[in-house]
Amino acid sequence: MTQKIRDVEIFEIGDLSNELSSPWSSTMLILRLTTDDGKVGYGQAPTTLMTLPVLESLNEVKRSFQGKDVFSLGKNIMDFYKNSFYLSRSMEATSALSAFDIASWDLIGKYVGEPIFNLLGGTVRDKARMYANGWYSGCKTPDDFVTRAKIVAKKGITAIKFDPFGSAYDHIDRESLQNASSIVEALRNEFDFSLDLLIEFHGRFSMDAAVKATAELDKYSCMFFEEPLHPELEDLLPVLRSRISTPVALGERILNARDFARNIYGEKVDIIQPDVTNCRGITELRNIYAIADSRGMPVAPHNAFGPVQTAATLNVDLTMQNFIIQESFEEYWPEWKKKIVKSGYSIENGYLRLAGKEGLGIVIDEKILDEHQIKGMEPLNPSEPPWVVSDTWKNGEDN
Repeated sequence: MTQKIRDVEIFEIGDLSNELSSPWSSTMLILRLTTDDGKVGYGQAPTTLMTLPVLESLNEVKRSFQGKDVFSLGKNIMDFYKNSFYLSRSMEATSALSAFDIASWDLIGKYVGEPIFNLLGGTVRDKARMYANGWYSGCKTPDDFVTRAKIVAKKGITAIKFDPFGSAYDHIDRESLQNASSIVEALRNEFDFSLDLLIEFHGRFSMDAAVKATAELDKYSCMFFEEPLHPELEDLLPVLRSRISTPVALGERILNARDFARNIYGEKVDIIQPDVTNCRGITELRNIYAIADSRGMPVAPHNAFGPVQTAATLNVDLTMQNFIIQESFEEYWPEWKKKIVKSGYSIENGYLRLAGKEGLGIVIDEKILDEHQIKGMEPLNPSEPPWVVSDTWKNGEDN
């Protein structure tokens, strides 16, 4: 079977004024591949203050995929790999390649009439436990977090991730440390262990600050601490891990299976969080899962950008034994983002489910792609960086 990719279309969509939970994805890049006989596959690339560079990288990957047989995915990936000299260190290149990989899998599934998860060997579960993120916009005090978390818990969600550190960055003072501790303590006291607490450090701290913060929060028995150190300080993670009992997780800024392997085999991490939209797509995500499984390591994929990403990630999650929990912003997106996918997956009492349709299993509302097209970069807010949930940078000031 041979089916050539005829058309490659890139849509930059968004709403720059209405993205409270995830300002880093106020723009979105959606890829649409169309084959000679008219079948369509979709992919997604993240932006995170990289919208235009990633868009241009999509045009670069296009040169390795357009006119090629969609069933020769491995060869198409290798063609780009050998030409992209900085691929192993380029978020732009890996994100663009990820979108093409995802869209190619979507097409392959549609041609053979099967969901991607069946092409990966079939499922080991029919649903994926999720944790909520993006739920705490505007929260700064312990009472703020508890009040908002009660609303989350009423939805049947059993795990939440949040960043309690306000504007602390690189270092942390006593006041900020105590406020973070009070937030986590208040949530633990209110919910006991009916809610798992996952702490988002956002890779914001030097070693000294990370030691103080992880030591202070270790007593609350959280599910994991995510990226407690600046990414460049990964060699210090074994030392940090040796001082605490809470598992350390990271992975959203790791771009391929070989770099994950170095972190896994180097015992730098307890839980990995690959992102299907910047780790080279479904093909590589499954490889990363397998490497983690060889060390009995659980996987909790990062998933912060949009519904095509969610569908792609779920197709792998359902097939892998070492999956533990899936990030979800779905409940806290603006309406336009929720409506991009008309059907295909759902949230039911704290779990994500795929409907089981062919390919990614989703139906895209192409009207949204047309109506929400924009141009340019994400806005830069002088009051807080774009990687935090909106209005949580305490007092709008640097620490």
